[in-house]
Amino acid sequence: MNAPPRIERRASVCPHDCPSTCSLEVEVVEGRTIGRVHGDERQSYTAGVICAKVARYAERIHHPDRLTHPLRRTGPKGSGQFERISWDEALDLVAGRFREAEAVHGSQAVWPYYYAGTMGLVMRDGINRLRHAKRYSGQFSTICTNMAWTGYIAGTGRLAGPDPREMALSDCVVIWGTNPVHTQVNVMTHAIRARKERGAKIVAVDVYMNATMKQADMALLVRPGTDGALACAVMHVLFRDGLADWDYLRRYTDCPEDLRDHLATRDPAWAAAITGLSVEEIEALARLVGERKRTYFRLGYGFGRQRNGVTNMHAASCIAAVTGAWALEGGGAFHNNGAIYRWNKTLIEGLDAVDPEVRRLDQSQIGRVLTGDPEALRHGPPVTAMLIQNTNPVSVAPEQELVKRGFAREDLFVCVHEQFMTETALMADVVLPATMFMEHDDLYQGGGHQHFQLGPKLVDPPGECRSNHEVICGLAARLGAEHRGFAMTPREIVDWTLQASGRGTYAELEASRFVDAQPGFREAHYLDGFAYPDGKFRFRPDWTSVPAPNDGPMGPWAAMPSLPDHWGVIEEATEDHPFRLATSPARQFLNSTFTETPTSASKERRPEVMIHPVDAALKGIADGDWVRLSNARGSVFLRARLFEGVRRGVLIAESIWPNAAHPGGRGINTLTGADAVAPYGGAAFHDNRVALARAAPPEVAEVPLSALEAAEG
Repeated sequence: MNAPPRIERRASVCPHDCPSTCSLEVEVVEGRTIGRVHGDERQSYTAGVICAKVARYAERIHHPDRLTHPLRRTGPKGSGQFERISWDEALDLVAGRFREAEAVHGSQAVWPYYYAGTMGLVMRDGINRLRHAKRYSGQFSTICTNMAWTGYIAGTGRLAGPDPREMALSDCVVIWGTNPVHTQVNVMTHAIRARKERGAKIVAVDVYMNATMKQADMALLVRPGTDGALACAVMHVLFRDGLADWDYLRRYTDCPEDLRDHLATRDPAWAAAITGLSVEEIEALARLVGERKRTYFRLGYGFGRQRNGVTNMHAASCIAAVTGAWALEGGGAFHNNGAIYRWNKTLIEGLDAVDPEVRRLDQSQIGRVLTGDPEALRHGPPVTAMLIQNTNPVSVAPEQELVKRGFAREDLFVCVHEQFMTETALMADVVLPATMFMEHDDLYQGGGHQHFQLGPKLVDPPGECRSNHEVICGLAARLGAEHRGFAMTPREIVDWTLQASGRGTYAELEASRFVDAQPGFREAHYLDGFAYPDGKFRFRPDWTSVPAPNDGPMGPWAAMPSLPDHWGVIEEATEDHPFRLATSPARQFLNSTFTETPTSASKERRPEVMIHPVDAALKGIADGDWVRLSNARGSVFLRARLFEGVRRGVLIAESIWPNAAHPGGRGINTLTGADAVAPYGGAAFHDNRVALARAAPPEVAEVPLSALEAAEG
């Protein structure tokens, strides 16, 4: 008889762009392949629970369509015509084209471009070391966090809050602007524990009846971009009904009397007209959080992705200060814990080589940059060469028509380092095969929790795949870029970073797997004062001095309300474009990742848009019909899905399917804008006015991904 395969469970960390950054136990089969992936029960936030798409990661890491050899384009851009070349040929070619770009237009003609395809600090951020050493154009990363972080920090002064595990100790958990059943399942683990053990109420605030809303005791369905009005009306009731904690307010906040007076006219009737909620729903929420002072506000990213997203986040975060919930275990407002780690990233990013005179180009405005917009280029030279890691802008960046036009330029040289032949890789001149997280060493931190963790290499990569670090170092050697980090291994860089940050050593982290870095209760709850010099929570922030990542004030910052309010700068519906569209996360995909895996694609089925049945009937649209969404930026074809869980006049399109999955080859981000959001920029992905019509699509584009073919079949 054949012996059963040898299976060893080994520690790892999920690298994907989700605040949970789950601790994993991976089945390693015969030391060569992986089997099932499990959550690590010993890590107190993951608590053994992970999402289904990561549990079946073997589908992805062992996918037959993985890139395994360097490729050089032989046909027109986007044709998919490539030939296999060696690594030396590939790196020599890339370095040569970078030198040519620099010779003609200067070093800033080269733009290294990346984001969060991995959250590992070495593999994600190491590209900056090459950038700084060579004085290539900088990147202002605006595509995800700008609005939410700025809105939260506006109040607290710091990106940190109460221990997320305290949700389990709450009497009420308000999940606002996030759908954790789809995007960060561990939030539900701790919230449901509070319900079971304490009788806590779970409240969800969102723009459609998603999976999280369906699990809530109170589900509040607001119109997109109106969260600030709801927050103001809740605070109005708290002041009106004697539920505001004046002892807390006078000790810990900047201008409570001014806030009370300002909100005198922001009553539930005012907010009901804006949000679409009833007066009764708003009153009920206010009573609940006022009477259950031990309320934990878990504030997500989704409701920040509006043109008024910063003020929405700030207004929602203010409620916990009005009730004094911050003073109690299980109370307060939490968004992200990024400030607690205090990494010294000098070695990872080459921060000792930064030239402050080098321009920073807005990541979200890549379409404008590549089509020569002078403002987007900061009135500098054109971008004629790029290295792209950890992101897929031809699918995920806003203003897709501009993005695709830019990548089609014959004078633009692009090298893409990827795991699959994404739509960005299809537009590249050179494609390099990349490792996945179980095939290299890296260091991770939680955003939605408080652990930093080691993700060690578990198996060898297929074919000739190389890590991000190896590619950066290989190019640095050919380009004459000098920095000590290029001569070090990822393990050595992690060890140096841990020690320089006062976080121990690599060997210690390897032994423990993860470290709980949660600050003490007083610090996490700001009982010794918030992180401004006077220790006060800011109801009236100075919007251009909020200590959040920025590249200076931008967008209509001078018009921002000084106190919490509904700020009417969203793309309101018009006669020509009478619907508001939000592009929300799907359960089986993560941005454009997992669209290539058969199970995820088959469960999502096809690109669809959710439409209220009454709106559909008025347009003569039946369930499953092809419809066209359009605005000034372009048009997209999807299938109609009639759904009573959206408000009339609101459309929801979940997920980022590849453009090729849509008739005409135009994906959902054709409709999204890249105009800078006040006060520090960012992309308002969920803030789009569109027209809706039943329409016969052009001939459906061929989808080159086998997983998508399986989904349709």
